Amino acid sequence: MRFYLGLATTFHDPALALVGPDGTLLFAEAAERVLQYKRAPNCEPDAPAVMASLLRDHVPPGSELVVASSWGPQFTDFLRGQAGTGAFDLMALSAHTTALNRSFVPEQAERVFIADLHGAQERAGHGTLLALNQEARITGAAPRATIAGQRRYPHHLCHAAYGLWGSPFDTATALVVDGMGETGAAAIHRLEGGRITELRRHRGRGSLGFLYGLITDLAGFDQVKGEEWKIMGLAPYGRSDPDLAALLGRLCTVEGHRLRYADAETIRSVAAEIRARRPADALETGWADLARCGQDLFGTLMDALVAEAYALAPAENLVIAGGCGLNSSYNGRVLGRSGFTRLHVPSAPADDGNAVGAAWLAYAEDHPDWAGPPHAQRPLTPYLGSRVSTGPMERLAEQEPRAKRVGHAEATRAAARILAEGGLVGWVQGRAEFGPRALGNRSILADPRPEGAKDALNAKVKYREAFRPFAPSILAEAGPDWFEDYADSPYMERTLVWREAVRARVPAVVHADGTGRLQSVTAARNPAYAALIGAFAAITGVPILLNTSFNVMGKPILHGAEDAILMFYTTGLDAIVVEDWLVVK
Repeated sequence: MRFYLGLATTFHDPALALVGPDGTLLFAEAAERVLQYKRAPNCEPDAPAVMASLLRDHVPPGSELVVASSWGPQFTDFLRGQAGTGAFDLMALSAHTTALNRSFVPEQAERVFIADLHGAQERAGHGTLLALNQEARITGAAPRATIAGQRRYPHHLCHAAYGLWGSPFDTATALVVDGMGETGAAAIHRLEGGRITELRRHRGRGSLGFLYGLITDLAGFDQVKGEEWKIMGLAPYGRSDPDLAALLGRLCTVEGHRLRYADAETIRSVAAEIRARRPADALETGWADLARCGQDLFGTLMDALVAEAYALAPAENLVIAGGCGLNSSYNGRVLGRSGFTRLHVPSAPADDGNAVGAAWLAYAEDHPDWAGPPHAQRPLTPYLGSRVSTGPMERLAEQEPRAKRVGHAEATRAAARILAEGGLVGWVQGRAEFGPRALGNRSILADPRPEGAKDALNAKVKYREAFRPFAPSILAEAGPDWFEDYADSPYMERTLVWREAVRARVPAVVHADGTGRLQSVTAARNPAYAALIGAFAAITGVPILLNTSFNVMGKPILHGAEDAILMFYTTGLDAIVVEDWLVVK
């Protein structure tokens, strides 16, 4: 039997995915979860500790394993050539200027990114090989799998493959927008008859993803830490400043459907002018007006790219992938601003999702008649990661009388009661979500009705900025009653506008601009979470829970029950539910 291991091998957000002999996606998870290292920069996606259990659980002895990674062979060869000239040596990298260039990042940083990307590509598969050999040394048997080949696929094609084949659509147009690819930072692909065709690949160093990152830095945050989220959260608190908007507008203009990026001198000049105008408290609290103007500019530029995609491949269905697909504020508005009528954004649109794309592309290469997963498996479930062992809960119960195994039904009823009484509940069920957002399996939950619930959650557990909104999880059948122009949102991938009449009932999840980044929950997609929201609705009449990721600021979402126990005792959580175990303070 042949299995396909996909590896996301950029210098950030490494991840792995495993596809079985029939094309079924068996597993997908970002390395940051098991390593508990946010974004896991320069870490291998297939560390031996991760691969050992993955191989044991899914790959029977005597199998073959194809290793696929997420940057194309020509680009990889180019990086090898650069490395051979010494371009990635420490002193060579340090000689580059720290001034901004046409990519909107410092030239020195860009070169370091590329050097790190080269290193990640060269190490791809080494962890898998080590894991196979370690098991063989211990058991004395032959390795359970042999490496049948190593393949590399273009970066934006991996994004498109994951987004299109994982969507509910038979025919769709995919717009990929991120920080960088092999030739540029955007591409357009088409899905028809199960086949993916590249229609346009942008070229040049100008990058909408890095432009948004520059705005993040100028507003007082840090794009290296992935703090672009904060721009989206802060923007509704800002005002549209014509002078700031004009400055930002010099960085990129729209000509027809094309984006024209400024030269490096203009970029440096604009950045200097904006820094000179930055309020003194911006590094502490952020700069709301710049966030607003930056988000507005992002929307204008994305509109041009979406219009280009529609002109090249008119269709009902749009797929947005790449890191810019995480901009849920824009995603919630795009259909009203384009010719498309339906939208799919995958649960992991950034570089971690490329692990799935690479694995599927390798499978498709060996199975020319394969047209993507069957409809029963689409849209793709986000619940593809590791399960949590309840062994730590059993050990806790030996010392902690409040830790009890009560069964799933009672755990659900108890959690609903605690939430309805204003308590905070850590909720851990089933397999981890693939992507950056907790979707009801690794979540901290609260009652959305109290005005102060958001502040209490920040003070007791999350410790994050007050302007950042919390998301509502809503039973899908109730969605039209609560949101204008309701659209199914299984991955928390878009913001929609709350109906005016209901906003006062759930103030903790209504953002300053009247929107909410919702998750639509169904019993078919997540029976345990749907049952909890239903139990809460039976008590309160509100089919909505406040949902945020089970972590503290700066840390990844938890990976094991030990993490849940630690947060229970060191934060203001009132209860945790781990599968059918319940612990209450």
